[in-house]
Amino acid sequence: MSAGIDLENVCCDFGSFRAVDNANVSIKPGEFFSFLGPSGCGKTTILRMISGFTEPTQGAIRIGGKDVRGLRPNQRPTALIFQNLALFPLMPIWENISFGLEVRGVDKATRRKKAEELLELVELPGAADKMVSQLSGGQKQRVAIARALAVEPAVMLLDEPLSALDLKLRQHMRAELRSIQKRTGVTFIYITHDQGEALAMSDRVGVMSQGRIQQIADPRDIYNNPVNGFVAGFVGENNVFTGSVRNPATGMAGYETKLGTFRARLGELASGENVKLYVRPEHTLLSETAAAENSVPVTISEVSFEGAFIAVHGVAENGQTLVAEIRNDGSATVPANGSQMFMQFDPARAAILPDAAVAKG
Repeated sequence: MSAGIDLENVCCDFGSFRAVDNANVSIKPGEFFSFLGPSGCGKTTILRMISGFTEPTQGAIRIGGKDVRGLRPNQRPTALIFQNLALFPLMPIWENISFGLEVRGVDKATRRKKAEELLELVELPGAADKMVSQLSGGQKQRVAIARALAVEPAVMLLDEPLSALDLKLRQHMRAELRSIQKRTGVTFIYITHDQGEALAMSDRVGVMSQGRIQQIADPRDIYNNPVNGFVAGFVGENNVFTGSVRNPATGMAGYETKLGTFRARLGELASGENVKLYVRPEHTLLSETAAAENSVPVTISEVSFEGAFIAVHGVAENGQTLVAEIRNDGSATVPANGSQMFMQFDPARAAILPDAAVAKG
């Protein structure tokens, strides 16, 4: 069983500080939804309000269509996996997993059977009688997931559970978490500050800043079509140009800068707001000759090998450093430091966006 979650005009205040400001989001049953944002943006506060550990100052939270206001955490159809996992070191693995069932009065034989079924689900067969100290970091993560699933929650809440793992193991556990979520069909709500985690695992992502939800969309749309400068800058790298809009028409506009006037897609602009032009490094091309439009002469200042790609840094005539990424597939020529090149970009791959992080429901 899984359940949807609806947040309607939810706010949470701690004294005079507003941690969550007018959050509106509908999470579908069986969806893997991530809240993504920097530390202090309010994402964990949202998780705590859904789980019942914190009450909203105003607004409504519904799980499966039911208003959960006033219900204690153990009265809600949710299970929470903490960042530190909170496993019991003196209990064997099967007792860790079935602890919630023991609290509910389930007999030992049934608990043991359920624990072994869940160990099969998380691909840890034969680990029932091991102790926590005998497990690797990734195995402990799986045990924590199995323990949460034991009480058959409709919603699984995960608060940065992979942050303590090394990069290789984090990448492996992303795939494992997604696979477990698909097999169980349980609604997953995942909290992270890591854009890679959110983009790799989620059906949809809600990007947060300063207590406000900035944008909710699927991962590709978040990355390719950010609604403002905050989302563009937090989710990925950018070459950023400062200037002003000229001659907007049919979703495109000119953008006048000290390096020339460029053409780009026109984002959602509010009247009088400061705006910038954003271009991803992977959408920035290198050429020995100038293009008809959107071309900047640069002097190559640094070439950085990053494994799958090579980052080429170039300094423009105004001193601004721009970056172009070349795939490390052997097909492109890597320029030498000091060489004169042009960095250019397709207007459809560049966006003019407002600076301000504005509220988005």
